[in-house]
Amino acid sequence: MDLARLRALRELSIRKTMAAVAEALYVSPSAVSQQLALLEEEVGIALIERRGRGVTLTLAGQQLVERAERILAELESARADIAELKKVIAGELRVAAFPSVAAALIPATVHELLQLHPRLTVQFDEMEPAESLAALRSWQTDVAIIDDLNVPPGALDPNVETIPLMEDIFNVMVSKDHRLAERPTVTLQELRGERWAIDTASSTYTRMLTDACQAAGFNPHIVARCKGFEVTIALIRENYGISMLPGLRASNDLEDVWVCKVVPEIRRKISLAFRKGEKRSPALQAFIAQIENRVRP
Repeated sequence: MDLARLRALRELSIRKTMAAVAEALYVSPSAVSQQLALLEEEVGIALIERRGRGVTLTLAGQQLVERAERILAELESARADIAELKKVIAGELRVAAFPSVAAALIPATVHELLQLHPRLTVQFDEMEPAESLAALRSWQTDVAIIDDLNVPPGALDPNVETIPLMEDIFNVMVSKDHRLAERPTVTLQELRGERWAIDTASSTYTRMLTDACQAAGFNPHIVARCKGFEVTIALIRENYGISMLPGLRASNDLEDVWVCKVVPEIRRKISLAFRKGEKRSPALQAFIAQIENRVRP
């Protein structure tokens, strides 16, 4: 069976639509449909069926995807074995990470990694944790940086391994003119009645903030929903609202903003995720070592 066709079927099982598969594989939707039609012709049985606007796999399609996953995993394991034998850190390593950790860690990590291993190429893609895990499962990336707010440990695919990287503490950010400026710490109860500007890139973050405020006895008064850090921080600077953002955000230079630690602390655990059996890859080992050096106390 053609490996590209099997990969297209497996992508469909993950992403559910032809358009999403086409985007992931960098081909047209018609090319995806053609690959799947040829695969069905090759095996002599229907593998997909349309339901409304969506597409679902038949029982035969589901069984073939399970076999395809094992085949693709074996190929990746074989590639890792060969790379380990060569002991040469070269080729391409694909890395996916969400914005706050990416801005704080990826540029310096990649710079130092390429200084040590000039024959290595690093391809970086900014993705939210759930998206990067889907990319990992579909062989679109080699290592994903995730957190336990967006991806609880029980939600991990059994074919994915993780290693803990660091813990990140959330902080409240206010303008330099705010009543809480110059305060080293603040409790959530003290934020009742404040206006909030929130980054909505992650729905999990919004839910975490809302749950934390409700546990403190109030609902946050959200006056701005932003799709990125730049607008959020601009609104904070102008004292239009406050926000709760991860400590990694505060690791960057922030002018005209005061950072208060929240008491009690609200934490998230950040991990590296990769496919099982691939940790032996010299390129992956080098990346892990370098990023661990960046976060080591």
